[in-house]
Amino acid sequence: MQETEKAVGALGRAAGLERAARQRSGWYARYLWVFAAGQLVLVPIAVMWHGPVSAVVFAVTNGLLVTGLSVYAVRQRVMRRGFGVKHGMMMVAWTVVFCLTITVGTAAFGHGAPFAAVAALACALPPAVGAWTETRGAA
Repeated sequence: MQETEKAVGALGRAAGLERAARQRSGWYARYLWVFAAGQLVLVPIAVMWHGPVSAVVFAVTNGLLVTGLSVYAVRQRVMRRGFGVKHGMMMVAWTVVFCLTITVGTAAFGHGAPFAAVAALACALPPAVGAWTETRGAA
């Protein structure tokens, strides 16, 4: 009988941890919204600017964004089940869109402001969708 009580207690603690992770997982949605907003700045820099100044501004801005988000993520106490897979899929989707934007997009559409605006929105879409689904899943 004592083994059964231990098992029930362990399952209860596991359920409590899962509940806490679900309730506190709003941090990841905020992370993704900031990442999406960063794309609205970084992608036009990458598409429209040229030369060494562009490279330095892009590298510094991107470095600050990634460093800030990484520090924020490391300080979080909980992560939901499946977090790694979800984050990995979102980053793969973003990487594909960003690479296609910079290579194929600029070759086909040039470096103009209209393309930069569309490209920024396209690159912001994967993290924005991820944030939206995370917000819905946490509820």
